[in-house]
Amino acid sequence: MRIILASQSPRRRELMDLLKIKYEVIPSEFDETFEEGLSITEQSKRLAYIKAKEIFNKTTEDRIVIGADSMVIKDGKIYGKPKDRNEAIKDLNELKNASHQVITSLCIMIQDKGKFKQYLDYDLAEVYLKDMTESEIKKWVDEGSPFDKAGGYAIQSEFCVYVEKIKGNYTTIVGLPMHKLYNVIKEYI
Repeated sequence: MRIILASQSPRRRELMDLLKIKYEVIPSEFDETFEEGLSITEQSKRLAYIKAKEIFNKTTEDRIVIGADSMVIKDGKIYGKPKDRNEAIKDLNELKNASHQVITSLCIMIQDKGKFKQYLDYDLAEVYLKDMTESEIKKWVDEGSPFDKAGGYAIQSEFCVYVEKIKGNYTTIVGLPMHKLYNVIKEYI
C-alpha cells in the first residue's frame, strides 16, 4: 500500500519516520486561506481535508494520503506562521508567561481494493510557556527560524527550555497526532 504524506513539514516527516514504514512525501500546494464564518476547529479540519484531497486526486491506485494542519490559538486569536521578524517577536511576547492551545487536524484518505474510506478529526493540546525576556525572544527569532512554525516556535527544538508544561499529546503540538494516525492506518502497515 502506497502511503503519502501531503506535507512539506520536516517535523511531520520526523514523526512519520518514527513509524518505521515506507512512505513518500508529496507536498500540497494549496493556498491556506481561511474561509469566512467557520470556527477555528472547522478551519483547521477544512485545511487538513483540502491538503489530503489535493494529493489524493493527483494520485491513483491503492493508497493512504495523510493531510494535517496545525494552529496556535490564544484567547480566540490564531497565531500562524510569522511573516517577518517583528511579527515573530510580537507573537512570542503575547504567548509567553501564559497558556495557549495547539490544534492539529488530521485527514486520512484511503483507497483500498476499490473501497474508499476517509477519516477527519482533530486533537487539542495546551502549552504553558514560561516568561521570556526580550533578549531571549529576539535570540530565538534570530537563531531559531520561527517563520515556518505556527506561533513562531518549535517545542521539539531548543525552544523547549521555555515550555513550562503541556496538557495533551506532544505529537499534536509538533504537528501530527500520531496516536490518532496510528489507530487509522495500523491495519495497513
